[in-house]
Amino acid sequence: MNKLVKDADEAVKDIFDGATLALGGFGLCGIPENCIAALVKKGIKNLTCISNNAGVDDFGIGLLLQNRQVKKMISSYVGENKLFEQLVLSGELELELTPQGTLAEKLRAGGAGIPAFFTATGYGTQIAEGKEVREFNSRKYILEHSLFADFAIVKAWKGDTMGNLVFRGTARNFNPNIATASYKTIAEVEQLVPAGEIHPDEVHVPGIYIKRIFQGENYEKRIEKRTTSKG
Repeated sequence: MNKLVKDADEAVKDIFDGATLALGGFGLCGIPENCIAALVKKGIKNLTCISNNAGVDDFGIGLLLQNRQVKKMISSYVGENKLFEQLVLSGELELELTPQGTLAEKLRAGGAGIPAFFTATGYGTQIAEGKEVREFNSRKYILEHSLFADFAIVKAWKGDTMGNLVFRGTARNFNPNIATASYKTIAEVEQLVPAGEIHPDEVHVPGIYIKRIFQGENYEKRIEKRTTSKG
């Protein structure tokens, strides 16, 4: 199976209006910059985006919010994105706010074929409203359904032509879980190498999960919030 495509535009060509899309990254660390830019250019609408947060106002998923391409966010953190907050408070954007660990487990479970699980996180809060509650060993748990997207886009440090991926440092974050939790996962990488060049022990995501891969370019790798000391 040939998984190699030439660029981000070709990689996202069949992502459609109304799709559920999972995006790797944490803040601005490890986000699929090239694919997001291609989605902005493509102009698709009414996306449901699964991501820890939504970048910042003028970068990352924030660009999709600016263009009003997203109808719903499933996230754990509003963060530094003022537009994200404004759209939610005005009712223009639907938000399913999910505890960070629960979000990670929803994705991991979805990728593992587990439809739902019980967790104590969120019991007794607004998070638990409308959800089944059961007691195990004298402790209350709520039922959470797993997540599985139509498409997922992730960004890795290195990948081979078979789709095996290696992440670097904290850019690993949500990417591996998201890579497994979709019908069609697209990977953009900083370094693309021939199949067999990555040692099996170094692989973080096996190529079986990846349907398309390409070498990205011009990565900005912005810092979400830069703090400097007063000299």
